[in-house]
Amino acid sequence: MAKPVLMDFFAEWCGPCRQQTPILDQLKERMGDRVEIRKVDVGVDSAETRQYASKYDIQFVPTIVIEKDGELVQKLVGVQDLERLEGILTPLVEQ
Repeated sequence: MAKPVLMDFFAEWCGPCRQQTPILDQLKERMGDRVEIRKVDVGVDSAETRQYASKYDIQFVPTIVIEKDGELVQKLVGVQDLERLEGILTPLVEQ
């Protein structure tokens, strides 16, 4: 069974995105390799960025998308706190 994937859609110019980064760093420390964390810079025009931004209808940054087994679990817009993210991901890694 695949581990959950958290995708952080951000932009370098985005102040709230810079607030989200240390929270995700803490999440990585706590959850380790049980969760894959990907950063997707919407300011970089690439086929992969366009594909994900279109698939998840990303209109604002920061946006966090959580997937499990290729299926959308949750889409969160705005800065998210550590406890909320951990609360969503912990049951997914225990499945």
